[in-house]
Amino acid sequence: MALLSSLWLLIAALPAQALDTSTGIGLQDRALFQDTVDYTLTNQSGKDFSGQQLANTSFAGAVGKAANFSGANLHGAIFTQAAFPDANFSGADLSDVLLDRTDMSHTNLKDAVLTGVIAAGASFSGAEVTGADFSDALLDRADQRQLCARASGTNPSTGADTRASLGC
Repeated sequence: MALLSSLWLLIAALPAQALDTSTGIGLQDRALFQDTVDYTLTNQSGKDFSGQQLANTSFAGAVGKAANFSGANLHGAIFTQAAFPDANFSGADLSDVLLDRTDMSHTNLKDAVLTGVIAAGASFSGAEVTGADFSDALLDRADQRQLCARASGTNPSTGADTRASLGC
């Protein structure tokens, strides 16, 4: 009991520390983005991000022609108004990614997981989607029809049929 009283007195004597929110970033934001690099408005063309942990990373407005993201974890990343034509996203986790108004033309999305992706205004012209999982994805109707025309296979990670996940 004496040890507990001593411990309480020690804790009570410590000065209280408040969170400095003057930068506009709270604890949740810091925890979410503490280990990410911000690639917003940068040129990542031809770069190799294969197998990297890039969850919650921002590529908003970036250009990444022929970049390699095969097997990368991009869960929750932001690609808004970006251009990644001819990029390789095979086997990548793109779940819950913002792809709105993003150029994904001629990308390799083979076996990629795109569950919950928001891709309104995106372009998937000529994209390879064999084995991709688009479950709960928000796509423009024209993109959905275009993707359905060449969709096939089953995603090896989720077991989802590509055509069924697109609502074909």
